[in-house]
Amino acid sequence: MHKIAEVEIQNDILLANRKLAKKNQRRLDRSNVFAVDFLGAIGSGKTTLIERLIENMDRKVAVIAGDVISKFDAGRFERYGVPVVGLNTGKECHLDAHLVEHALEDLPLEEVDILFIENVGNLICPVDFDLGSHMRVVVVSSTEGDDTVEKHPLIFREADLVVINKADLADAVGADLDKMVEDVKHINPDVRVLKTSLKTGEGVQEIIDAIEDAMAD
Repeated sequence: MHKIAEVEIQNDILLANRKLAKKNQRRLDRSNVFAVDFLGAIGSGKTTLIERLIENMDRKVAVIAGDVISKFDAGRFERYGVPVVGLNTGKECHLDAHLVEHALEDLPLEEVDILFIENVGNLICPVDFDLGSHMRVVVVSSTEGDDTVEKHPLIFREADLVVINKADLADAVGADLDKMVEDVKHINPDVRVLKTSLKTGEGVQEIIDAIEDAMAD
């Protein structure tokens, strides 16, 4: 009976989150803001990717930086002069729609084209929590190991774009990038997969093109 109660509570939480996520997206749509949720493990390159996008996209950008302690990544984004809201999750390993709802209240949405949401560094917890974004980008790096994708199928199944980062380090760490691509395609055959090196700039324009394509749909 105790286990059944836990499942019922979880379902109620997820249902409430989905309703809030839809509310968030309607709010973004009214302001003509396209939101992109970036997911990936700690060290995959999410923060650096968002920095490269801010530098290279001809768009008015805002950022929500989610983390257990958000001031570090939020501070990196603030240096670019874009509106930033840092969300501290404390013990939680993911953002949820309720947190994002409050963050939207502190952003000048009427002055923004695109909102980047950096989720907490984790490949498991964020999967079930829709935030109201229009696009989910999953970032995984070669240094995490080429078995990372097959070990975390759910997050890749939900992805709209997969970025395999640190391609320049694959040989050094013995990672097979082609295997990682094949694993993604096995899980999500229609998703676009890009190999990148944010250190060298390889693949950044292709990511921008993919986001712009999604915005145009």
